[in-house]
Amino acid sequence: TLTAPAPFADETSCQCRAPHEKLTIAQARLGTPADRPVRVYADGIFDLFHAGHARALMQAKTLFPNSYLLVGVCSDDLTHKFKGFTVMNETERYEALRHCRYVDEVIRDAPWTLTPEFLEKHKIDFVAHDDIPYSSAGSDDVYKHIKEAGMFVPTQRTEGISTSDIITRIVRDYDVYARRNLQRGYTAKELNVSFINEKKYRFQNQVDKMKEKVKNVEEKSKEFVYKVEEKSHDLIQKWEEKSREFIGNFLELFGPDGAW
Repeated sequence: TLTAPAPFADETSCQCRAPHEKLTIAQARLGTPADRPVRVYADGIFDLFHAGHARALMQAKTLFPNSYLLVGVCSDDLTHKFKGFTVMNETERYEALRHCRYVDEVIRDAPWTLTPEFLEKHKIDFVAHDDIPYSSAGSDDVYKHIKEAGMFVPTQRTEGISTSDIITRIVRDYDVYARRNLQRGYTAKELNVSFINEKKYRFQNQVDKMKEKVKNVEEKSKEFVYKVEEKSHDLIQKWEEKSREFIGNFLELFGPDGAW
């Protein structure tokens, strides 16, 4: 049972203590002794950690019967230099990974390109990543040398979700989110909203509140009219019953065969 987040590599002595002989993928798939898990490494930015990230790590963790998953997370400096600005800072991204159930150990400030020294230091057997060539830092594929060394194992991307997709949704619906957060108490400065847009959003919020009030009044009016109609129907029905009863009694008294 999991009771604590995954440790950081630089704060613990999480090391594979068994002799670290080189494994082939075939050997790893057959299974290894309990004290010699297959050390699988996966790395990334993991901004706005989502189900696509988690599924990739699940695949990396379950590639072999007995595995230990190390996850490298690149720092803000490296990410901003080679990829671009992130929504979450490095501390938030590190913490997000620690709480994923498939992760055994998190390596902070991971390198952009894996060196032999880094692989040896962490006793890495295999590197897991999707098989699409990752062009960056002047290379057509930063995992090319890992593939050539026979240390690469592919995972599958999850279609329909990515950090870019999520950011696109936020940008597309920016007005909606800005208005919502203004209602929740965030300031225009915190949301980077101009003075004019702030007034516009607040006016739109007031209009929406007015619409909601009108809608509630209409619903209550409809309910009132329905009750009046229902009551009127009952009164008319009772009136008709009483009328028939009155006419019947009249005929019994004053009709041709009546008592009179």
